[in-house]
Amino acid sequence: MKDGIHPTYVLANVTCSCGNSFQTRATKKELKIDICSACHPFFTGKLKYIDTAGRIEKFQSKFAAGTYNSVQKPAAKVAKKRPAPAGEEA
Repeated sequence: MKDGIHPTYVLANVTCSCGNSFQTRATKKELKIDICSACHPFFTGKLKYIDTAGRIEKFQSKFAAGTYNSVQKPAAKVAKKRPAPAGEEA
């Protein structure tokens, strides 16, 4: 390995948006993250929506407007009456 080209590897404080914090080693002294193992649904087993930049509300507002064809109900089909075959009476 060449000398002087690698970043310094220091003790880092990691802080999650849920309030959990821990120490690890990284190239930066402080890291702020959105989700960690203490609040991630995979590790906790609890259902939690991770909404980034309002994506869930945006999705729900689009489908609430009913402008998409896949959401709209198809028009009711009118059943055609067949004429009775000759020789049979109803």
